[in-house]
Amino acid sequence: MRQGPANTAKRWRIIIADDESLIRLDLREMLTHLGYEVIAEAGDGRSAVDLARKLRPDLLVMDIKMPDLDGISAAEELTRERIAPVVLLTAYSDQGLVERAREAGVVGYVVKPFREAELMPVIELSRARFDEFTTLERELGSLKEALETRKVVERAKGVLMEVHGLREAEAFHRIRRTSMDARKSMKEVAEAILLAHEMDFSISSSEGVAQGADGT
Repeated sequence: MRQGPANTAKRWRIIIADDESLIRLDLREMLTHLGYEVIAEAGDGRSAVDLARKLRPDLLVMDIKMPDLDGISAAEELTRERIAPVVLLTAYSDQGLVERAREAGVVGYVVKPFREAELMPVIELSRARFDEFTTLERELGSLKEALETRKVVERAKGVLMEVHGLREAEAFHRIRRTSMDARKSMKEVAEAILLAHEMDFSISSSEGVAQGADGT
C-alpha cells in the first residue's frame, strides 16, 4: 500500500500524454504520489500541444510514439514556443531517437517500463535546464546566441561540479553571479573556466611526464 505523497521542491503542474490509457493511469498515480499536480491528460501529441498552449503547465510527460503528432515533434513545438519542458517516455533505448529528441530541445527521457523513483530526478532536471535556457535567452535576447552560450556553460558547469563538488544548480548560479559581478557575459565566464581547467590539466600532465623522465 502506498504511503502519503512524497516531498518535492515544488508542486509542478504537469500534463501527461500517452495513447495507452493504462499508462496514463499509472503515470497519474505515480506523479500524484510524488507530490506533483496532474492538470490534464491527452491521448495524442496534437491534443497535448493544444492543452499545453491553453493551460501553460510547468512540464509535460509524453510518450514518443503517439498518433497525430509524435512526442518528439510535439516537444519541438513546445520548446520553440517556450511553453514548457518535456520529459519523453520511450519503449526503446535508441541512440537515434535520443539524438533527435535532444535536437528538439528535450533533455529528459525515461525508458519503459519505468519506476516511480526514476521520474522525479528526470522531471526536476528537465525543469531546471529549461529555466536555465530561458534565462540565457532572456538575458542575451537571441535564440542562436543562447544556444551557443548554453553549450559552453554546460561544459563549464561540468568542470565546476567535478573540481569543486558543486551541484548543477549551484554551478550555474556561480557562473551567472560571476558574470554579473565581473560585468562579463556568461559565455566569457564559462570560456575562462574551461581555459583555466585546460591549463591546469596541461601543466599537471607536463609535470607527470617530466617526473617520469627523471625516474622519480
